[in-house]
Amino acid sequence: MLKLSQSNVDFQDSFALPYGVYKVAREADTPIPLRENALALLFPGDVPKPGFAGYVAVGKASLGPYNTVILPADFSYLGSGDVLRIDPVARKLRVIYRVQAPSNSLLLTERCNHYCVMCSQPPKAADDTQVAKDILAAIPLFAKHTRELILSGGEPTLVGDLFFDILKKISGHLPATAVHVLSNGRSSADRDFAKRVGALNLPDLMFGVPLYSDDPERHNFVVQAEGAFDETINGILNLKASGVRVEIRVVLHRYTIPTLVSLASYIATNLTFVDHIAFMGLEAMGFARSNWDDLWIDPREYQNELKEACKLVSRKGIRTSIYNLPLCWLDPELSPYYVSSISDWKNEYLDKCSNCAAASRCGGFFASNVQKQVTDDSLIPFTLESYSEWARGKTSNC
Repeated sequence: MLKLSQSNVDFQDSFALPYGVYKVAREADTPIPLRENALALLFPGDVPKPGFAGYVAVGKASLGPYNTVILPADFSYLGSGDVLRIDPVARKLRVIYRVQAPSNSLLLTERCNHYCVMCSQPPKAADDTQVAKDILAAIPLFAKHTRELILSGGEPTLVGDLFFDILKKISGHLPATAVHVLSNGRSSADRDFAKRVGALNLPDLMFGVPLYSDDPERHNFVVQAEGAFDETINGILNLKASGVRVEIRVVLHRYTIPTLVSLASYIATNLTFVDHIAFMGLEAMGFARSNWDDLWIDPREYQNELKEACKLVSRKGIRTSIYNLPLCWLDPELSPYYVSSISDWKNEYLDKCSNCAAASRCGGFFASNVQKQVTDDSLIPFTLESYSEWARGKTSNC
């Protein structure tokens, strides 16, 4: 698990750079003409060189001559091309982009018009428009070969025109980058909004929209918003009509499992045009942590429902995936749908996992989940033989 933010940052007394986003670089990677707009990364043993706008001293590195940010060794993973947001007044720093990450998630706002019972990022009502403005300013600093950007929240579409400004900026600077918008879909119930998204013609854009039940009342309960089901369905229809690809996301917990099969049947009957469906394990953060006893159901208890749901939608030609669960807890019939999906900055493996024959394929656990859901007797690492049998669909490891 990587540390992405730091409070009470230690700034050199002479630090004079303003609030903003900055690209960092190793000195050896940065030609002299490009140094004036970059922050040099200093690690123990590095000798500061002149010409940079400032310096980031990691661990026990020597300080730069001026404008030096001092970070603990937790940030030793930083490399050339990463982008930081620095707030000297509040003494805060956040890593908002990592050039080596397979996917970067950009939070545009913490505001939301849902109040989901398992939300890992509980919404806040305060105006945080500056967050989206920072992302807009940072995009030109991202590497041209960036594989994927995820626009998340809160509800990212609530930033209004800034949402479209960000998409346009990505299109202009990163035309080959996949863009995944995590939205509840309700803004797209407005046809003009959906058409405006489609008119951008981003070549690799997808909206990931949650749908938690085919029963409107159950869906509305999970998201804690009246009328949400109808607006979400209309949003999906409008996005597809506007040429935007749509993924349906289903978080698996005690309130979604009872209608999981009927939801899959609903999708397989009425929404066969969607491009992907993701069944997702529960993350013990935010409201999910506080509601854990009401929400948690051991994944080994819903394998039959998950198998039937996956088969219903995949038979209709809908690409189907299972995210955020350890491989050893799945029925072997679910192997073709499994994706190692937990981001490297928030996943964790247990000591037992080091001896597992499937470790390279498994995404492990959310670090926040380990104390909540994992016990010694709940984890059975694969041997080479048991993994071979499991991968061929013969025996379960549960």
